[in-house]
Amino acid sequence: MEPQKNKIPSNIKTIHLLAVCGTGMAALAVMLKDLGYQVSGSDRNVYPPMSTFLADHGIRIIDGFDPANLDGHPDLVIVGNAISRDNPEAMRLVELGLFYCSMPQAVNHFLAVNKKTLVVTGTHGKTTTSSLLAWILFKARLDPSFIIGGILKNFDSNHRLGDGQFVVIEGDEYDTAFFDKGPKFLHYQPHSAIITGVEFDHADIFTDLSHVMAAFSRFIDGLPSDCQVVAFDGDDNTARLVESGPTIVEKYGVHPDSAWRIGSTGVENGLTTFEIFKGKMLFGRFCSRLPGHHNRLNTLAAVAVADRLGIPPMTIAEALEQFTGIRRRQEVRGVKNNITVIDDFAHHPTAVAETVLAIRQHYPDGRLIAVFEPRTNTSMRKVFQNRYATVFDAADIICIQAPSIIHKVPPGERFSTKTLVNDLRRRKKEAHHFTHTDHIISYLADTAIVGDTILVMSSGSFDNIHDRLLKRL
Repeated sequence: MEPQKNKIPSNIKTIHLLAVCGTGMAALAVMLKDLGYQVSGSDRNVYPPMSTFLADHGIRIIDGFDPANLDGHPDLVIVGNAISRDNPEAMRLVELGLFYCSMPQAVNHFLAVNKKTLVVTGTHGKTTTSSLLAWILFKARLDPSFIIGGILKNFDSNHRLGDGQFVVIEGDEYDTAFFDKGPKFLHYQPHSAIITGVEFDHADIFTDLSHVMAAFSRFIDGLPSDCQVVAFDGDDNTARLVESGPTIVEKYGVHPDSAWRIGSTGVENGLTTFEIFKGKMLFGRFCSRLPGHHNRLNTLAAVAVADRLGIPPMTIAEALEQFTGIRRRQEVRGVKNNITVIDDFAHHPTAVAETVLAIRQHYPDGRLIAVFEPRTNTSMRKVFQNRYATVFDAADIICIQAPSIIHKVPPGERFSTKTLVNDLRRRKKEAHHFTHTDHIISYLADTAIVGDTILVMSSGSFDNIHDRLLKRL
């Protein structure tokens, strides 16, 4: 049979997702089940929180990829971008002539149809900004839908099906599928779009910064003429992208000439307080549970879009104060013996630097111990070898874990965690190198004292280090 690529048939009953444990794919799977479809999925190296999230919603997960997983001939197969052309299930679906499509195609078909999409893009802050915007819309009783690459604590979910006219989508620049190597965000036609800033990332698919810029340029060139673009003012790359692109651009940040900017800031009763100015006028005073300058900027971008949708400042203020955060984004996993353990997804040097500084400022008393596992396709490459040595300055002790999957990177391109530790020591930082998670846990259990904060940063499960460490403490 001929393969049915990029086709979604009518009268669908059964849907199978390849690489179902990716954050976006897991959200899509649960959403499809909520819509009444019979949903299954397969993946490799299944681990929490996505595995438990799917199981809690009754999604059958098959551990490992096998052609036999498609013996039931599902009506539609949705292929995640982690799936290569030679994946046994990918090869089998083509052989069987099954209907299949990419994740963004499925999002457009099942979730975004007949709705106004609000798309958040950029190298950093997409998940937090998308989550803030979705929560503001919900508190404004606009009944939004959303699909986001992280689990929002307020909803205990990374997706929502609403009856309102708006859908919030985290727009990823990563490639779409093995049969569509363009960025995911090219599939969406936004009513409003946020660009949080553009840096080099995803070194496994982008060759350099100009390659990344070309992807964002394609996104901007394809925007509808009436799309509002909210763009970060502190990034030269973003400035170049929007200067001759869309017709409606509102810049946000701290520049005095920007349409939206942060005013004075402070900390009161554990909450971050800050002013927001719209043009030259004070838009309002707000408070948030999210620490750090980068989170104030994420909030500012969400507020700019919310204002365009007619949401009043009082409603926005209530929403921001009640927003409890996202799992794996500066998430306090526990406190034992007055030692706080925090989990964060940070993996790019800019994100690591901002996160370490934010936690240092939010927990000024006691020592800050930063634990970092470079695990992404970019952080395991030497492209940021020198820069990583400069991003831990706000930490008192630094623990670096050698990634267990470094073998996936060609030898000549590999990042050296030992070199990083040596570079940190040359900067007079107390830094330690580890090859096993057990050794880090033992070190931390012996080293941490009352009042310390332990910040764990990794894009993976990190061998469940957080729970194991809390038990040891």
